[in-house]
Amino acid sequence: MKKIILIVLTTILSYSVEVNDTLPTTVIPGKHGGTVEHKAWNSDSLKGKVHTILYMDPDKREATQGLLDALGGLKLSSNRYTTVAIINLAATWLPNSIIQSKLKSKQKDLKNMEYIFDKDRYLVKKWNLKDNDSNVIITNSKNRVVYQKSGNFTQKDIKQIISIIKNTK
Repeated sequence: MKKIILIVLTTILSYSVEVNDTLPTTVIPGKHGGTVEHKAWNSDSLKGKVHTILYMDPDKREATQGLLDALGGLKLSSNRYTTVAIINLAATWLPNSIIQSKLKSKQKDLKNMEYIFDKDRYLVKKWNLKDNDSNVIITNSKNRVVYQKSGNFTQKDIKQIISIIKNTK
């Protein structure tokens, strides 16, 4: 009986990011990941722009490589649009320090890309994302979810995502 109650409570209390929902506020403390400068990251910082949020297992980068390439080719104003790549460090066997160091140096070259690290699956838990997978969420300037998908991304998915990004305010 206790197991059933626990399962029901977990289901009720877990929040799944869905289209038309406002993205719930979440903070990843610096000691648990955060920004490339090891500072806390707050999802409220996403307000005011259109964002593509990629929550990724570093070992499954190929699932989103085509999307990453397409996003890299977009010519959108950094005043209006940013890509946020959140790396699920708990999902990989690779040493965190190597991943963080590599992406910190990459961030300097990428104007419309921000890297965030999640050492403890904060967003898997808070937003009910798929662990050990690639998740894509697009939010509008009011932090409302306009697109969400997990898994592999086909060329059709990528075209749809690019269209959504270009047409979202």
